[in-house]
Amino acid sequence: MIDMIFKKLIFILLTLTLFFSNTSFASNTINGQKIYQQHCVMCHGVNGKSVMAGAANFNRGEGLFQSDHRLLERIQSGKNACPAYRGILTEQKIYDVIAYIRTLNW
Repeated sequence: MIDMIFKKLIFILLTLTLFFSNTSFASNTINGQKIYQQHCVMCHGVNGKSVMAGAANFNRGEGLFQSDHRLLERIQSGKNACPAYRGILTEQKIYDVIAYIRTLNW
């Protein structure tokens, strides 16, 4: 009896661990816009139209033909004049920015 309870408890704990370790929250485009305006607008422009040579023009969809995870890695690592945001912005905030910039090429 105790063995059966122990096995069920382990199963429940493992299931909960797997569930919560892969939990992701929906991205917030409004928050993404605020972060974009604070950190990105000086190079990528107000509406995603780049104002700095070499910066992706999000208004034309440049740089957006990648998965969200790949964009997250790129933003965390930085590229050329774009600084690395690892440790500056949380993953969730970066995903919010990604959700926002995906709205700029409409």
